[in-house]
Amino acid sequence: MLDQDGGTLRAFLAADGTWRLHADPGQVSGTYLALLKAYEDKRFDRHPGVDPLALARAVGQALWHGEVVSGGSTLTMQVARLLEPRPRTLGAKLAEMARALQLEARYGKEEILAMYLTLAPFGGNLEGVRAAALAYWGREPDRLTLSQAALLVALPQSPTARRPDERPEAAKAARDRVLARLSAAGVLDPRDAAEAAEEPVPTARLPLPQWAPHLAERLRRSHPAGSTIASTIDPVLQSQAESIAAEARRRLEPEAEVALLVVETATRQVRAYVGGSFDGPGGQVDMVRAVRSPGSALKPLLYALAFEDLPLHPETRIDDRPVAFGAYRPRNFDGGFRGSVTVREALQASLNVPAVALLSRLGPTRAAGRLSAAGARLVLPEGAGGRVGLPLALGGVGIRLEDMALLYAALADGGTARPLRFTEGQGAGDPRRLVGPVAAWQVADILAGTPRPDGRSAGDGARPFAYKTGTSYGYRDAWAVGFSPAHVAVVWVGRPDGTPRPGAMGRGEAAPILFRLADLLPDAGPFPPAPPGTVLAGPGTPLPAPLRQFELLPPTVMAVSRPGPRVAPLGVAFPPDGAEVDLGVEAGAPLPLPLEAMGGQPPFRWLVNGLPVQGAGWLPDGPGFAEVAVTDASGQRAAVQVRVR
Repeated sequence: MLDQDGGTLRAFLAADGTWRLHADPGQVSGTYLALLKAYEDKRFDRHPGVDPLALARAVGQALWHGEVVSGGSTLTMQVARLLEPRPRTLGAKLAEMARALQLEARYGKEEILAMYLTLAPFGGNLEGVRAAALAYWGREPDRLTLSQAALLVALPQSPTARRPDERPEAAKAARDRVLARLSAAGVLDPRDAAEAAEEPVPTARLPLPQWAPHLAERLRRSHPAGSTIASTIDPVLQSQAESIAAEARRRLEPEAEVALLVVETATRQVRAYVGGSFDGPGGQVDMVRAVRSPGSALKPLLYALAFEDLPLHPETRIDDRPVAFGAYRPRNFDGGFRGSVTVREALQASLNVPAVALLSRLGPTRAAGRLSAAGARLVLPEGAGGRVGLPLALGGVGIRLEDMALLYAALADGGTARPLRFTEGQGAGDPRRLVGPVAAWQVADILAGTPRPDGRSAGDGARPFAYKTGTSYGYRDAWAVGFSPAHVAVVWVGRPDGTPRPGAMGRGEAAPILFRLADLLPDAGPFPPAPPGTVLAGPGTPLPAPLRQFELLPPTVMAVSRPGPRVAPLGVAFPPDGAEVDLGVEAGAPLPLPLEAMGGQPPFRWLVNGLPVQGAGWLPDGPGFAEVAVTDASGQRAAVQVRVR
């Protein structure tokens, strides 16, 4: 797998256990090619595959010295031997000559040279000049020094005997003979050759590159064996992103992982991809593709839909107060309420009641359908029965990190969604409309003003960057998602097995990583101005009357089926339906779980799996699923399903 500049990000062993990487002459140092031809086959560019002059010289030297001094093999004949290995006999030599003529008749000189550069042995399981350059010096073969090029010319003649990591003295002697012969022939300047001979030869092999390993494994499975995959990864940004993730991981508990993605908005090309540490069982999981709860990170998308479909504006007033949406009574993270706030303030503070109120008016199924139509693959929790509910606003749905990047890229691109692109050959994909430019701009404008983890705002000299954090139920997932005018970045922190991490929140864990990434991105200038049709409001410019106040609940009339006092519908406030309850056994003795009803008429009677609950709370007798039900004095009943861990 190559990066966007053609460098090697990741190589895989061939089926026979060799490192064999394709190499073209254009990918190799001109110095190496010049030395190779001058030393091995001076007339390579002119002969038809067999060099009569070289053969005559070899025969004459053998007769004069009584032994073989030079073989007279051309590079084409050596390619024929690499393709069809045979015992070193006269018959084999004749067969190589015949094959060389056939190769030259069918292929061009550049193609034959590419075969040699790919198949030549360089010691151990290294084949080809690219694998050798990476293993011995950690560099591509287009950046070889004169000394390195001379060593690679010498190794294929006797790769086992001259293997530098095992026989460095023999390797140095062979390299120096190449330098000396070509210096004597006038190919090299004697002083350059002498300086090259002073360089040490490598005495150990380096591991081949393994950047973006999760992406490499992903792309390998979708390409045939032997492919060269041109990815969209920026090698510098990928290296920096992996370093940032590794540094952040060192401050976490051993089981925690960090995943991130950086996407170029204009092209949707993925420039950095970190699926995890790629170390240990948890690190092997590609968290870019794992389904996790987004917490509040989906709220900006829901606000964008609301700006487009509802009488709503960033400066519209909305109440943050206790309210029940049927049996669902959302609360803020800190347990308090802010009263009357603007929609801008509600999103920046990630208030729950306003978000649920907007979703209730949009319709959860309709909102989820819009996100899915844009390309996001939402996964409903077990037991939802295929129904999308109001908890969608607070993360009650599963989503992949890459799909979160897709949705935020749509916000950054005027509301138009496109698939992410991982390879250069991947098409741009058909555009899908998530929201219009006005709604997308309004959300971006709000998020760009959200206070940053370091306390700075966009007006304090910081580069423009809009972002949102999210924390899933039970502190299982910490998110931070943001975008500049040119890039989108997503960060996830958590445990791959989904176990809780008490106190771990998106703002405290993921946001600092996000802003370290943002500092690496090129400065693309300010966000674009408001698109035509945007209603602007400010001092002296009041909003139109329909946009000034948003009512949490539409006017409704409660119907009663029997005479008597009106009783609010009974519901279970805690635990919520579908929740997972942690017994907390690791912290000591398990604690009773509080049970809380809403609406209805007291006194209340609680039952778990049909059995009455004694005392002030429910103490589960072990892990598993349970039905928690409550009845009231008026005969109403409400029940939820929970899972005990």
